[in-house]
Amino acid sequence: MKLSFSDYIVYVDESGDHGLQTLDPNYPLFVLAFCIFHKRHYNEVISPVLQKFKFQHFGHDLVILHEHDIRKEKGVFTRFRSREERMDFVNQLTDIIEKSHFVITCCVIEKQLLRQRYQAPDNPYHLALAFGLERIYQFLQEQGQEQHLTHIVVEKRGKKEDAELELEFRRISSGTNAMDQSLPFALQFADKRANSAGLQLADLVARPVGIHMLRPEQSNRAFDVIRPKLYCQGGQTPRDGGYDDWGLKCFPPTMKE
Repeated sequence: MKLSFSDYIVYVDESGDHGLQTLDPNYPLFVLAFCIFHKRHYNEVISPVLQKFKFQHFGHDLVILHEHDIRKEKGVFTRFRSREERMDFVNQLTDIIEKSHFVITCCVIEKQLLRQRYQAPDNPYHLALAFGLERIYQFLQEQGQEQHLTHIVVEKRGKKEDAELELEFRRISSGTNAMDQSLPFALQFADKRANSAGLQLADLVARPVGIHMLRPEQSNRAFDVIRPKLYCQGGQTPRDGGYDDWGLKCFPPTMKE
């Protein structure tokens, strides 16, 4: 029986390298961020607001908001004539993220510990994918949407990587998961040049979570904005840390929270 579409859509992006052969000592993590949007709010509020923001700052809406390029002031983000102008841009973008309604679940893989603990560790991307899909399904159950088809949108990374990801996605969705049941998800690949508001927001979310896990005592305004959006099961709240293992899943689970 063909499933009807759910009220939600999920956009996914990553931070860090998922390979285990080499480790970046400054960022030895792999973070996979899943941003869950209600389609009506996404269409009626988030997309138009981001378009207006781009028109204001660039004169057109074709700019792709990449966290790395913004942080490093690369490409079109070299246009700021002063620190004040750049901070105004960042503050407005932060305000948009803060006021946008969406739910986040992030999976953080600590690669050094993974290599130490497991003789033949799984692919960090595949591990994070499984954890994320399981938590998305829990969220959809709470919303009464678990009987509807939800699309999971990821960026293309390469023919080989995409084929491996699709195979792993099908394996998890067909029942190899913590619930031991099939999950009503469909994988959708997007070109890296796709001007998708959801993918851009997921990109802006992933690294701040990783920095928070590496240096939890460091001031991190971006994570402060993200924290209230982290998925909490049941009646828990982000304020009391209710997102631990739900909106913020760490593996292996020994990093400082």
